[in-house]
Amino acid sequence: MDWDFTENIAFKSLSEAFNESDETSAIEFLSSDGASYYLELIQDAAGEGIDLSDSEIMEELQSEIIDYLEKNL
Repeated sequence: MDWDFTENIAFKSLSEAFNESDETSAIEFLSSDGASYYLELIQDAAGEGIDLSDSEIMEELQSEIIDYLEKNL
C-alpha cells in the first residue's frame, strides 16, 4: 500500500486513544471506543485515493492498522 497511514492525524489520535484505553485487543477497541477514529481514518484513506471498494485493499489496510496498534501498545 502506498499510503503511510501512521503519519495521518486520525491514526495518531486512534493510536493515542488505544494506548490510553484498558483494551488490549485492537479489534475490540475499533469496534467500540475507537470506531469514530477508525471511520475518520478510513475517510482519509479514501481521500488519499485508496480504493476501499476493493476488498483485498480494505482487508490489507485493516490488518496493517490492527497489527501496528497491537505491536505498539
